[in-house]
Amino acid sequence: MTGLRNEALDLPVRDALPALRSALEGPGSAVLCAPPGTGKTTLVPLDLAGLLDASRGPRRVVVAEPRRIAARAAARRMAWLLGEKVGDSVGYTVRGERVVGPRTRVEVVTTGVLLQRLQRDQELVGVDVVILDECHERHLDADTVAAFLVDVRAALRPELRLVAASATTDAEGWARLLGDAPVVEAVGTAHPVEVVWAPPPRTVRPPHGMRVDPALLSHVASVVRRALAERDGDVLCFLPGVGEIARVAGQLSDLGGVEVLQVHGRAPAAVQDAALAGSAGRRVVLATSVAESSLTVPGVRVVVDSGLAREPRVDHARGLSALATVRASQAVGRQRAGRAGREAPGAVYRCWAEAEDGRLPRFPAPEIKVADLAAFALQAACWGDPDASGLALLDPPPGGAMAAAREVLAAVGAVDAGTGRATERGTRMSRVGLHPRLARALLDAAPVVGARRAAEVVALLSEEPPREYGDDLAAAWRTARQGGDGYAARWRKEARRLASAVEGRGRAAAPDPADPDSGSGGRPFRGDDRVAGTVAALAFPERVARAVGGGVYLMAGGTRAEVRQGSALAGSEWVGVAVADRPVGAGHARVLLGGHIDEDVARDAAAPLCSEGDEVAWSGGDVVARHVERLGAIELAVRPLKESAPRLVREALLAGLREEGTGLLKWSRGARELRERLAFLHRHLGAPWPDVAEGALHARVDEWLEPELSRSARRADLGRIDAGQALGRLLPWATGEATRLDALAPERMEVPSGSRIRIDYADPEQPVLAVKLQEMFGLAETPRIADGAVPVVVHLLSPAGRPAAVTADLASFWRSGYRAVRADLRGRYPKHPWPEDPATAEPTRYTKARQAARGSES
Repeated sequence: MTGLRNEALDLPVRDALPALRSALEGPGSAVLCAPPGTGKTTLVPLDLAGLLDASRGPRRVVVAEPRRIAARAAARRMAWLLGEKVGDSVGYTVRGERVVGPRTRVEVVTTGVLLQRLQRDQELVGVDVVILDECHERHLDADTVAAFLVDVRAALRPELRLVAASATTDAEGWARLLGDAPVVEAVGTAHPVEVVWAPPPRTVRPPHGMRVDPALLSHVASVVRRALAERDGDVLCFLPGVGEIARVAGQLSDLGGVEVLQVHGRAPAAVQDAALAGSAGRRVVLATSVAESSLTVPGVRVVVDSGLAREPRVDHARGLSALATVRASQAVGRQRAGRAGREAPGAVYRCWAEAEDGRLPRFPAPEIKVADLAAFALQAACWGDPDASGLALLDPPPGGAMAAAREVLAAVGAVDAGTGRATERGTRMSRVGLHPRLARALLDAAPVVGARRAAEVVALLSEEPPREYGDDLAAAWRTARQGGDGYAARWRKEARRLASAVEGRGRAAAPDPADPDSGSGGRPFRGDDRVAGTVAALAFPERVARAVGGGVYLMAGGTRAEVRQGSALAGSEWVGVAVADRPVGAGHARVLLGGHIDEDVARDAAAPLCSEGDEVAWSGGDVVARHVERLGAIELAVRPLKESAPRLVREALLAGLREEGTGLLKWSRGARELRERLAFLHRHLGAPWPDVAEGALHARVDEWLEPELSRSARRADLGRIDAGQALGRLLPWATGEATRLDALAPERMEVPSGSRIRIDYADPEQPVLAVKLQEMFGLAETPRIADGAVPVVVHLLSPAGRPAAVTADLASFWRSGYRAVRADLRGRYPKHPWPEDPATAEPTRYTKARQAARGSES
């Protein structure tokens, strides 16, 4: 251990090294569970590489970290422990930056870099051990790398050693994934961390999309101030994103003698290094999830946790994918709290109520369950497993998300639409190190606008520019060219990387002129506007959009989006939308970044969405027949049709019936009553009597509405169809039951007076017989229908036809209810008979005098 600093000798993971080495010398794989601060990220790679004990022989070790900041920091820490510079025994490679030398034995890479390396060299020639660090975070790249490495060990290199390392993980699941690998545990020396519950004093709105209630951020800032006053040491505050960090930093700008650092993936390397280097004065480190794991942030004794995190989400229906703000899981909360106890006892201030904690999800959602899977699907296709069914994954990819991903890949020519296998073009796209959409834009735009300009715009889209750059992609491009901020520096580096990736490959043969009006294919490119819009349209063809008025655009994918008032995009007939979201309560999506295009660019970029044909539809209350040229949901050209295919007309009429109901037909009184009688019989007797509800009639439209429907062409024709005659076709003629319709559900019923009274079937549960009371004298029992199964409800009317009583039990009414009704009505209608015993009285439709006259005549 010559040259090794004393700090390494005290790291707790040293006690677990013999068991880890034994596992790798035996089964060849292991799961290392080591709490934060034990040295798993720094000491373990040095030991396995033979840098701590030369007698064990040299090995080349690759350590995969989920983030660039962690990869650089881990390499620097290991080099410092060895007393060397980065690039000697220990180096690192992240996207666009490689610091390694001929003597490098430990190389720290991001999982994305390792994924690219595996696609180019499946055997990982020269590598002896791969360590997957922080595998509990379940990033999609990390899960994919693990699956590929399991394949490599099984088929190509059984001698390749593999370690899955994490502070908190599903050890048993990872052990099964790695072939029943041994689990090696290191005992930590974490210090106790006191939990302080600090919920907001008033209710705050829950996060939605990327929006966080400003009241919560103000509360987080006040909790940071409180922590500084109550505790010693530095404060590490976790916030979901860059915007929230900037807002809280602004509210803490007046802290005297306290340095406020903003640490996130976009922060300049110098700021990231400063956070990990420590300081003599007090500090507040405002950080995203990049600070949850990996190396210790020196001096931190207090953690303030906002309780929020950002996770990828995708809305396949609208074609809009982005990060979403969610409540952090319990596991993430424990991981964050642990940062306060790395060096000494500490405290965590949680900005939510203790009662809420138990309702939080236990673990964060694995990316494979919630993210856009286009990049994953392309990696799997290039690996030779298009549906990923043979990959060793802790969680299988959702079927719907994979289907959507394959559609995207087929549309950009990355995979064969039939087999799902990667095309030659798809293989090239996978090696650019971009999302397939952006890779398509880069490869297709380079020969048209030039490699450099295509690469610069794609670099803008690969890491969304700051909001202050504006929503006009061309203007943001110009700002980045002139900018001296951290984003502009990263953008320039990425643009150079992408340009070199396409130059010299035969795809950038077109000139890359300084003249902004030069171009190719006979169409001039008018400066930045057209170039930026073209690249955006190639990346997101379903988001090419045409103005529909009032600052609102219709995207080819069918979603409406609006540009903000005063935007440079407003007034353009066509735009290529690169970034959009949907604010809370908004009727449309909102364009956050886009470029100017014209119809030609839209047609070229979204060529697979172009279609032309006859469309016959129910629109505006009638059949509309048109010949339409479309770009997805956007109508490019329309002309009316004089004649239409009968099949299309029939489908349009059926759509009208579904939308507006069978009320479009001609319903006479008899037709309505027939429908009510059939509904009654279906309700009480069931089959073979048909269901005549709207849904059931639509389901059997072929049985009852033909041939009238085939002779119809418009709404007016439907209005001439006799619904009663058509409905008669549904009667059970085949069984002979149809002939019993009048017996089971008669239209009219003869009452004791001899009158034939119509039965009202409007309520299929209880048909109503409304009859004058005197006409029912002498009838002891309530009339029944449906073979005696259902009693009618008798509405007994006064001589003037007004309701006097309602009963379903006539005998009971005569015994107890009639007396009160008689007392009320005999005074108002003295000319009518009101006998004391109605059960034995003669029924009549007439007054007493007329009844007497009829008696004398007889």
